[in-house]
Amino acid sequence: MQPQIDMAMPETGNRKKKKKWIHKMRNKYRLVISNEDTYEEKFSFRLSRLNVFVAGGTLIILLIVGTTFLIAFTPLREYIPGYTDVALMEHVRELEKLTDSIERVMHQKDLYFNNIKNIIEGKEMEFDSTSQITSEIPHEKIKYTRSEEDSLLRKEYDSETSFNLYYNESEELYAPALPLIGSNFFIPLKGIVTAEFDISQKHYGIDIVSKENEAVKSVLDGTVIFSNWTVETGYVIGIQHQGNFMSVYKHNSVLLKQQGNFVRAGEPIAIVGESGELSSGPHLHFELWYNGTPVNPRDYFAF
Repeated sequence: MQPQIDMAMPETGNRKKKKKWIHKMRNKYRLVISNEDTYEEKFSFRLSRLNVFVAGGTLIILLIVGTTFLIAFTPLREYIPGYTDVALMEHVRELEKLTDSIERVMHQKDLYFNNIKNIIEGKEMEFDSTSQITSEIPHEKIKYTRSEEDSLLRKEYDSETSFNLYYNESEELYAPALPLIGSNFFIPLKGIVTAEFDISQKHYGIDIVSKENEAVKSVLDGTVIFSNWTVETGYVIGIQHQGNFMSVYKHNSVLLKQQGNFVRAGEPIAIVGESGELSSGPHLHFELWYNGTPVNPRDYFAF
């Protein structure tokens, strides 16, 4: 029995030491703050080693979390080596936008000067495909809606400007003829020319085939002198321009301007169609007259 007693005694001693250590951690102590001269007690706290350990650990964790938050979400991290400015990426994006805008403007200016050079040399003009307005939208599916206020405003504007003839204080409507090469014409319709100008066949213009519902545009500033429907040529619109030029647009499906309206170069005046008995399909018959004589539009346009 003696060996068994010797083996049990160390285990019992370890348990007593462990319990004694735990009890020491929970032992209460009193922290007193007193006046040094009068020994009067001012404050006192009851503490234990376990409370001090828990409070200290909690304080350390809070300090670590607070420091991490300040570094991650405030500008203070800029002062730490290796971190960049918070607004640096935003400045970079703004600089990229500004650079792109400057590049686009410079490209447009270069294209403008190249076109001036081409006009002087008699070459075809260059067009920027990125800035042109394409007509890939199916116009027949577009629904036009007008409010009552919009209709009243249109009616008031049409009544005020329906008979505003093109007149300049320094230049009359029928001013002396300008040099033919001095007029910059706007293409009336982008498409394929299917019939050429031929006076011998009494074909005083050219036929241009384009997509359906494409807008027909005025070639120069001018005043609408004719806007009506005829049996042979359907919906026709004629515009008198400065310098004794007159343009005629035939076989339209819809007329957008009335007689007496003033239009600008490139402004839509009609929709291409096939109206009239002499039309065999959707196209525009375009005529250009100078001093009462039909001229070949090919001499003024690069179709």
